[in-house]
Parts: sequence; structure tokens; C-alpha cells
Amino acid sequence: MTNNPGIDLTDVELFVDGKHTEALEWLRAHAPIYRNEGGDGNTFWALTRYDDVLWAYREHALFGSARGAILGGSFRSEDDTAGNRMLVASDLPRHRLLKQQIHPALAASVVARVTEQVRVLIDAAVERMVAQGGADVATEIATELPAGALMVVMGIDHAEAHHLIGLTRRMVGFRDETFVDTGGDQKLRLAWLQAEIFEFFAELLAQRRTRTGDDLLSVLSRARLNGRPLSEEDIFYNCMNVAVGGNETSSYTACLGLEALIAHPEQYERLRQSPDLLPSAVEEMLRWGSVNAYVQRVVKQDVERDGVLLRAGESVTLWNVSANRDETQFPDAHLFDVGRSPNRHLSYGAGIHRCIGAPVAQTELLLLFERLIPISGRFALAGEVRRLRSNFILGTTSLPVEIR
Repeated sequence: MTNNPGIDLTDVELFVDGKHTEALEWLRAHAPIYRNEGGDGNTFWALTRYDDVLWAYREHALFGSARGAILGGSFRSEDDTAGNRMLVASDLPRHRLLKQQIHPALAASVVARVTEQVRVLIDAAVERMVAQGGADVATEIATELPAGALMVVMGIDHAEAHHLIGLTRRMVGFRDETFVDTGGDQKLRLAWLQAEIFEFFAELLAQRRTRTGDDLLSVLSRARLNGRPLSEEDIFYNCMNVAVGGNETSSYTACLGLEALIAHPEQYERLRQSPDLLPSAVEEMLRWGSVNAYVQRVVKQDVERDGVLLRAGESVTLWNVSANRDETQFPDAHLFDVGRSPNRHLSYGAGIHRCIGAPVAQTELLLLFERLIPISGRFALAGEVRRLRSNFILGTTSLPVEIR
């Protein structure tokens, strides 16, 4: 890649095949503010350097979120139908008001309860894996992280939590044959999958009308924004926001983190010998995996950056997965280092849109690897690793391992 690369960041194959690392490295060096002419008809700016991505996160007066976090908008229009309704797709002042209402359902006392529930599920899952001599970590272990969190945050049982995880996996993986029939119109399929999630929350909300509690649905059903209650649709959007965010980050990072340890046995052994490195190792897994590859913003007013004019109304994408490999911020960024410090990765975002569920995800990952690292023997791959077909979420749909 020495001439015009013709890179298209909407090309899912680029990410499934792992070629995005090379492509994004080229962009950081030669076209850090890149105008992407997508094969799907989308045209947008891509920010790939750490400083530019962090700048855009922090300048929320210049870059709005109401178009939605994902390229392509919704099935009805260019803009996301959740714009200024769902926390991740809202701007000030509504963003602040929504966060104030959602926060009690993710407070420190809730994180403590999540910790206990996740520990129970992880202990049981890991015991089964050890007894069997291995497992598919993606489907048998990692999904217990969000399951435990959803049980507490949503006030649902284990079976309901896994049903909800299945629904969100189908929506995020709407282009992956592992989860859905990929024939027909993609946008209509996505709309149908979202409707299924809304139906799930509608049933729960009906129950909460008669027996309210401290779960997220109950909290939002009592919420008032400027004296007005949230509509049912707004409640569903924000429950979906929390469910998707909580499901994808922790479970997929767990898979990518374990895979990284297997691929770097010297770091695996280092962590076994120095378990006090686990907190920094989890941070490195988050940087290394960068599960949430990018977020979309819309330019609110003309602004120039490094000689490039970004015009009001244009889409800009902030590539976390590229910023987290920027050598100017992370020396030897291509190396997986469980002791890396400092490690100011952008996997949770930054500024007012830093992930509200980050403490929950952090707790889940620490619990899992506290349990996995001391296991006698070594993890090794026991089959083909399958990647999620997406350029937005860098996930793993199958990670078969054995204990040797």
C-alpha cells in the first residue's frame, strides 16, 4: 500500500480477514482524515489518529451524535430513528438528562450485585470447562458475563438474559449467517430484529407496571425529563442501548483477550507469575481488541482540521480500533503487553459519551480472568476461530479451546 489505497472501511471482509490493521496503519501515516467512498453508497470522513479521535470525542459542540453511532442510519432514513432518544445517539442537553435517569440502574451498589451474580455463573461455567477439558469460550463462557449483568440490571432470570443476548446478537450480527438468514433486504431485516427486542422489553414493562423495582425498566418507567415521562419507545431504545453495550463489549473482549494470551505465551506466563498485573492486562485486552471499532458523528458546523475542511452535515467516523494502535500514543502498539502503562485506550470512548457501563464491563472481565489464569495447564486453540461479519463490532462467534 504505497499509492492511493482505495480503502473502503464499509467492506466487512476487510475486518473479518484481519486486513483492517494494515489498512488503518496506512491511513494513520498517509491520510489520517480520510474521505471514504463506500461501496454501499455511504460517503464519510474517517479519523484514524489518536489525537484526532480524542479531539472529536471531546468537541461535542462540533460533532453531534443524533444521526446514530452506526453508519447507514436506519431503515427509514439516513438518520437513526433513535436520534436524541437513545443515550448513545443523543446530544446535550437531552444526553445529560437521560444519563441522570439511567445512572441509578448502574450505580456502585448495582455493580456490587452484578459482581456476585457474574461470579456464580462464571464459577459454574469454568468448572464445566475444566471437567470437559475445553469449551467454545465464545458460546459457553463469555456470554455468562453479560447474562449475569442483565439479570441484575434488567431484573430478569438466567433464561431470559440469554434470550435477550440472543436477540441483541442477531441484531448486531444482522449480516452474519451464524445468527440470521442473510437473504433479502438488510435494512428491513435490521428493522425486524429491532422490533423483536422491543417486543421483549414491552412484555417486561407490562410486568413492571404492576410490580416496580430498582431495575432499569422500572427506573425508566418512573423517569421524568423536564417533568414529562419517557414514552414507551424511548424506554425500549435506552434498554436496548444498555443491553447491546453490555453484551458486546465484555463478552467479545473476553474472547479476544484469551486468544491474545494464547497467541502470546510469554505474556500468558508473565500474567500467571504476576497476577497483580491482571488489571493492566484487562486494559490491554480492551485496547488490543477494540471491540467497538468506530462510532459515527455528524459535523454540526464547518470546522478545519489539519488543512481538511469538514462541512456541516457530513458524517465523521471515529476509529477507536485505529487510535488504539497509534504508535505516537502507544509505544510498540503492535505488541500485546499485559503490563502496559500508561494505557489510555479509547475502547470505552471519551468525553460525555464515555460508556456508562464501563465499570460493569471492567468488573466482569476481571472476574473471568481471575478464574481462568490460575487454571492448571495451558489454554490452546482446538479449532477454527470464527469472526463476526461486521465492521462495527469486532467480535468472535466461535473460540474453541482445550486445556493442555
